[in-house]
Amino acid sequence: MSLEEELAGLSPKKETLLSVGVFDGVHLGHKHLFKQLTRQAREQNLISGVITFKQHPQEVLSPQTKLRFLTSLEQRIRLIKNEGVKIVITLSFTLELAQMNARQFVSHLEKHLGMRGVIIGSDFTLGRNREGNIDTLRTLGQTMDFSVTVVPPATIHGEVVSSTAIRNALARGDMKKVNDMFGHYFNLEGHVITGSSRGVELGFPTANLNIDPQQALPADGVYATWSYNDNHAYQSVTNIGKRPTFGSGERTVEVHILDYQGNLYRQELKIDIIERLRGEKKFSTAEELKKQIVEDIKQSRIILKGEN
Repeated sequence: MSLEEELAGLSPKKETLLSVGVFDGVHLGHKHLFKQLTRQAREQNLISGVITFKQHPQEVLSPQTKLRFLTSLEQRIRLIKNEGVKIVITLSFTLELAQMNARQFVSHLEKHLGMRGVIIGSDFTLGRNREGNIDTLRTLGQTMDFSVTVVPPATIHGEVVSSTAIRNALARGDMKKVNDMFGHYFNLEGHVITGSSRGVELGFPTANLNIDPQQALPADGVYATWSYNDNHAYQSVTNIGKRPTFGSGERTVEVHILDYQGNLYRQELKIDIIERLRGEKKFSTAEELKKQIVEDIKQSRIILKGEN
């Protein structure tokens, strides 16, 4: 479907002030930008809107790149709306769109969305060969009568908050940095599926999550987590990895919910990942593993009590 076709069915009740980007993770930098967007939209009596993409541009332009998302599209939309943005528009990022120049793209936004201005980050580019940089957009704004507001990046401890920085921290299992840069806990969502029942055999039953293969995961290891099901929150310990003690080879996400006796099979489970307890380790015997799990649970209770 072309950009024209995707936008044709949209008709906001008023003119709009827009931000455009992937906004993967909806981190503090994005939230700072959305705050400016919603404030200016109110002041100018415009509708605040965000345009995001179903595919990451890097995946389309460099197919050999296997980039995993920090948030699913559904999570992203929900998090953006939580920031007070009135409309979220999801577009397909295609090679056709990538070849469109900045003027053409902006013309579509003016025609179909009544765009009166854009709120963008300092590293923003748009259009073929990234030609639509800030200077180009300002020039277009003068000739096409729309405003351009540039929002400086958010920083933590002198480091710019970015999806790339978060991915790097996630790959190390540095959940403090990940969660600080997000401004909320990194979370995973999925339906509970059948597993190998190793947890039951050990006396620590686990809920095995069916995670989207495009979802970015933290480094393999054991984590203190909060789990949510049916509007209830539970303390939990989550193992992410290949369970080297049993040599499964398959990477899984297994959640042991503390003090829980129910059956979660086929139900939706969400987990907030708070802190990494340790890396994965191969144990010589099942008894050694059980002793370590008991210790993991003790540590998790202490950590999660402080996060309650």
